[in-house]
Amino acid sequence: MDGNILGLALPIGLGMAAIGSGLGLGKAIEGGMNAMGRQPEAIGQIQTAMIIGCAFIEALTIYALLAIIMLMGKV
Repeated sequence: MDGNILGLALPIGLGMAAIGSGLGLGKAIEGGMNAMGRQPEAIGQIQTAMIIGCAFIEALTIYALLAIIMLMGKV
């Protein structure tokens, strides 16, 4: 019984992580673009901070994927 629940929960969890990551990246890019439009002289600094933030957001999704890969052996 537990294997069936875990087999269903793993793809749902990864899907939720991917959706959350996509929404987070969208909001981060939107904020960066708005800031660049308001202060064109600071584009370099804003872009650098935005890229670092996007890398952290993507890292969380990769951690979720690795956790699911590790748990697949339990199913």
